[in-house]
Amino acid sequence: MPINHSTKSNKAFNSHHNHTHRGEERRKLILAASLTGTMFVVEGVTGFLTNSLALLSDAGHMLTHLIALLISLGAILFAAKPPTARKTYGFYRLEILAALFNGITLLLITLWIFSHAYQRIINPEPIASGQMFIVAIIGLMANLACAYILKTNHGSLNIKSAFVHMMADTFSSLIVVFGAIIMHYTQWYMLDPTLSILICIIILIWSYQLIRDSVDILLESTPKEVSLEDVVKDIKKLAEVEDIHDIHIWTITSGMYAMSTHICIKDLRVSETQGIMGKINTLVKEKHNINHTVIQFETNACSNNSHTKKD
Repeated sequence: MPINHSTKSNKAFNSHHNHTHRGEERRKLILAASLTGTMFVVEGVTGFLTNSLALLSDAGHMLTHLIALLISLGAILFAAKPPTARKTYGFYRLEILAALFNGITLLLITLWIFSHAYQRIINPEPIASGQMFIVAIIGLMANLACAYILKTNHGSLNIKSAFVHMMADTFSSLIVVFGAIIMHYTQWYMLDPTLSILICIIILIWSYQLIRDSVDILLESTPKEVSLEDVVKDIKKLAEVEDIHDIHIWTITSGMYAMSTHICIKDLRVSETQGIMGKINTLVKEKHNINHTVIQFETNACSNNSHTKKD
């Protein structure tokens, strides 16, 4: 007779995950998003006024990271909402849907910049490099400030991800700064669309990764950070486990992994399976960062259904 166990209720699961997000992390994201949003507006307006496509490209790049910061902030805020009868995992997937929308939007932005860069290469236009340099320096300082704000030593995936994004944006700002200096002294204005293409390549890489990761989560693929084969091997090493099959590992939202599986054991009383379940839960949590499991214990016809027999 199969025995089905869940490690905890969805409410307790959501509550556990919410405690990983501190008020300090919320404040960091709000401050970093405010700085990034301000610089996005400043660089965008100045890019139009100075006729700098590179500055507009950097503003677009800054927009991508502003949205990434807001997605991270939204994930923390929505994590506080309790699950419902229809949304039993809560609202974590909104982060993934927003990320997918963001990645598609980035592709459209880069297409627009690429088309304008092509026109500028054919017909170069003068650039107000002095103003471009000043604004780019301000943007660079803002990016460095955001990176410092988001620098953290504890294990918040959202904060770490946002930090990496800001460092990438700092790189694009550096490109614009050096480009402004070179154009100021050489009047080589073709460098402006060339730099914008380079920044667009960075945006394309980021958007591709964003779309790929979002689609993987929506398709409930096994997380890249988790090896299904290693999970199976580790569970099969437990003395009480005779076999394991029908194992599925998926991501609910960034860094939140779940697993369901069938475990074959000897014919035991229900109360005796609690210890085995505790060992499995501790194992997958400590070694593979899987915090939510649904385990079905079986004793009959296991050898006929199994796909991963114990060696």
